Amino acid sequence: MKTIFRLLFLYLVVFSCSNNNASYQTSDEQIPVNDPALFAEGKLVAGDLAKEEADQYELEVTAGSFVFGQVNQKTLDVEVSIIDPTGEEIASFDGPASGMENFNFDAVIEGTYKIEVSPFEEQEGEYTIQLLKMEPLADNPGEKVDQLLSAYDNDFTPGAVVGVIENGEVTYDKGFGMANLAYDIAFTTDMPSNIGSVSKQFTAMGILLLEKEGKLSLEDDIRTHLPELPDFGKTIRIKNLLNHTNGLREIYNMMPMRGWDGEDNLLREEAIRIVQRQPELQADPGEEFNYNNTAFILLTHIVERITDQTFPEYMQEKVFAPLEMNNTHIRRDPGHIIPNAAQGYISDDNGFREAGDLYAAYGAGGIYTTIGDFAKWLQNFHDPQLGGADIIKKLTTPDTLNNGDTMSYALGLGISEYKGLKRYSHTGGDIAHRTNLVYFPEINKGVVTNSNNGAFSLAVTNDIIDVFLEEHLEIEEEEIEKDIEENEEKARLASPEQIEAYVGKYQSEQLGIIIEVTLEGDQLKAEFAGQDPLNLKAISDKEFEYQGVEATLTFHTEDNEVTGATHSQGGSDYSFERTAGFDPSKEELQAYTGRYFSKEIETVYTITYEEEVLKVEIYGSEKIELSPLEFDKFSSDAFFIAEMAFTRNSSGKVIGFAVGNGRTKGVKFERMSNI
Repeated sequence: MKTIFRLLFLYLVVFSCSNNNASYQTSDEQIPVNDPALFAEGKLVAGDLAKEEADQYELEVTAGSFVFGQVNQKTLDVEVSIIDPTGEEIASFDGPASGMENFNFDAVIEGTYKIEVSPFEEQEGEYTIQLLKMEPLADNPGEKVDQLLSAYDNDFTPGAVVGVIENGEVTYDKGFGMANLAYDIAFTTDMPSNIGSVSKQFTAMGILLLEKEGKLSLEDDIRTHLPELPDFGKTIRIKNLLNHTNGLREIYNMMPMRGWDGEDNLLREEAIRIVQRQPELQADPGEEFNYNNTAFILLTHIVERITDQTFPEYMQEKVFAPLEMNNTHIRRDPGHIIPNAAQGYISDDNGFREAGDLYAAYGAGGIYTTIGDFAKWLQNFHDPQLGGADIIKKLTTPDTLNNGDTMSYALGLGISEYKGLKRYSHTGGDIAHRTNLVYFPEINKGVVTNSNNGAFSLAVTNDIIDVFLEEHLEIEEEEIEKDIEENEEKARLASPEQIEAYVGKYQSEQLGIIIEVTLEGDQLKAEFAGQDPLNLKAISDKEFEYQGVEATLTFHTEDNEVTGATHSQGGSDYSFERTAGFDPSKEELQAYTGRYFSKEIETVYTITYEEEVLKVEIYGSEKIELSPLEFDKFSSDAFFIAEMAFTRNSSGKVIGFAVGNGRTKGVKFERMSNI
């Protein structure tokens, strides 16, 4: 059976974990069982958890210390919480479901800290825990980065490279961990690595250069260059492809609906066929931002038809060579050899395994590059030798939606602000690589993190920015006041009764995704379909911050009833309505069973009733469990089935359903007659 894969689709928008996956070597001495005292000595300690239990390990820590350790999730998924001497939870970690769960914290005050290990979702099983570092907080940027990247600073973990770029020069760079585990090759900063969706800004530059030559216009109807695409009755312009406002299906959210795995073969022409089969636009062009890799693959077809070159040839000649980006390559497909490149890895119950790249990705992703070449690219924003100032202005200027709202995305590039500085940024993720590129044009400085470890947390990039660019960053007055009035603020936070009332499922019609809010102990969590749950930290009685993500969730009430929530991130707000809830009987669930066919994706889904729940089977894949949302609506843990909405005929019989997720919505299936 094929396992339905999890994929971050070349762009990590919001939902990154706060930890990584590593595997520290330990001694062969006998493992003591549940001995917190030996944990404090750095010994490998074994634990065994039952449902709803938790183990606590106490640690005496001096103020100004850095602490790092690991939990090996041998037969269960655990959550790790850090509780300071005042009893406040200061950090929590819940990343990979198996393998190593890393934890770390900076001790601000002296005293007894508790490291609590608890089972995720009432699991039970065995784990081991080990304290690996307890040392003074670093007092210089380089050593601080060493502490931040502790989980990768060894020779048996896929690693990362970090670079700080100032005025076009690399002023700090360092590699951590391994580029290739099979051949024992360390990850060094001169090794090209897959940058995922960070590639999109390069594709945008290639398009803008063609516009400057008069060979196309951003206002062109895409059917001018791709006439085989259908006429949807609304004009999709090239700019709508570049800024994700096109209304098209998302290829890497749609193909898994067919049972496609990320490492399965996929022809680039499939992007055209997906558009040809699409019955109608998901939204009018310019109506909404909806991140879309299909669009950037279409852009490569446009380039190739105009230039009579392959897209990699064109980009090499017109973009990389003029900037002397000599270590930058476009990978045509996962079999294409990139010299000296870092191999990507993901983890499973057996540890790390090699993973390939996505097929058909170039244009949307597919670029391999180095920190040194990134420096040359960023300097062109400051001194635009390639393209000129007019192209850089277009590349970095967000457009407006049809309703007049200004977006926080320009052309293949996010535009926002960070602690008082204007920021150009993009994150990227292929199957096993993770990248974050951040540039501050007002000071001509940037930071890049690039990893070949699929569990790498890009949240560390902001920590590195804070370390190296501290003198340029502003601390908001309200943040200072919040620190000073911390005890007063606690009194204004949500009561336990209010927090409990927020538990439930919330659905966004706009995004086609679901947030499930749960309460474990006194910790409120938010989980998006196919993603790990994120802890919510109260900043008022209704507003919460996601831990590890720059975003907030604000709950809404009416007549003392919780009616919905707003997810806010990057200057944009997304509305979610609370679902009504649905507790179907066995008979009601069995009414949904049967075989269903989608003409659009040419795929059969079989829905069965097993173990008192509904399950979906796609040929050759593991069955997916459905959870009821409200009458005739279900969700699942598979990211591509965020919502399954059933339809009935006039007599009330179930005759079909539509499947949707954040990037692909309303794919219709019709019930098949019994054979």
